[in-house]
Amino acid sequence: MSKRRIIWILLTGAFIAGIFMSGCPKRNGGASTRPEVALIMKSLANEFFKTMEEGARSHQSMHADEYNLEVVGIKDELDVAQQISLVELMIARQVDAIVIAPADSQALIPVCKRAMDAGITVVNIDNKFDEGVLADKGVKLPFVGPDNRKGAYMAGEYLARRLAKADKVAVIEGAPNAFNGIQRKLGFEDAMAEHGIEIVSSQSGYWEMGKANQLASALVSEHPDIKAFLCANDSMALGAVAALKSAGKTDILVVGFDNILAVQELVKAGTILCTIDQHADQLAVFGIEYALEMLENKTAPADRQTPVDLITAKELQ
Repeated sequence: MSKRRIIWILLTGAFIAGIFMSGCPKRNGGASTRPEVALIMKSLANEFFKTMEEGARSHQSMHADEYNLEVVGIKDELDVAQQISLVELMIARQVDAIVIAPADSQALIPVCKRAMDAGITVVNIDNKFDEGVLADKGVKLPFVGPDNRKGAYMAGEYLARRLAKADKVAVIEGAPNAFNGIQRKLGFEDAMAEHGIEIVSSQSGYWEMGKANQLASALVSEHPDIKAFLCANDSMALGAVAALKSAGKTDILVVGFDNILAVQELVKAGTILCTIDQHADQLAVFGIEYALEMLENKTAPADRQTPVDLITAKELQ
């Protein structure tokens, strides 16, 4: 092979390699590209997460010159394996940041640690990772989200003021391995204990309308004198309402959590007493903005609390 031919091959290879490298993502907002942010949510069948997605996409469209966004979710609240696979996919794609609402407060920690070890900024939103497991794995990452116990207490306290001491209520919990579900249960219990209200049953509806419907149907049969249901999300509140309607028990009060659109008319009508707004349309945005801040400033992770508000018929007028 001639010397000229060898030089031509070397120059051509260098040119192609340069084109390839210029098209590769660069972390932390490199000169040739914007940061790639992945929003990984829980069940997209839940209106709360649809609203979260819409808020995130709206924010990105207004800041399209600042970052790129990919939004993914799982088919139902309990599909933890699929959510782990989504994190692994984003590691393979070498995104700059992952903002995640984990379906499980413990099981997602190892894969998020792998993402961090790969140089990816990880921000936890909505459902807080288990602090004990984080410490055991030596992982520090920020939680950007509401005080779920405080929110549930607000709803429980509003309900308790409409009940008499020693009245009986039931709690329909979220998934037992979800930190936000545990915190909401504790908040409901705080309010009931403060007012002397008896919790006759506390069982998991696993965040789902159908399971909550079955649970509420059984409980009103087992406890005919029950006065209220405290539900850890609005989907389960809708399931409880449907069960009570079928049983002809429309005088039993129902409390929800999330302020999804589907419950707002029911709150206005008094069918659902109240719900809690944790501002789904902004929750992912708070996490995305913090992730971008961390990428730009190289800041150490620290938790940030976001607002929760009690929503009654008055607030929806």
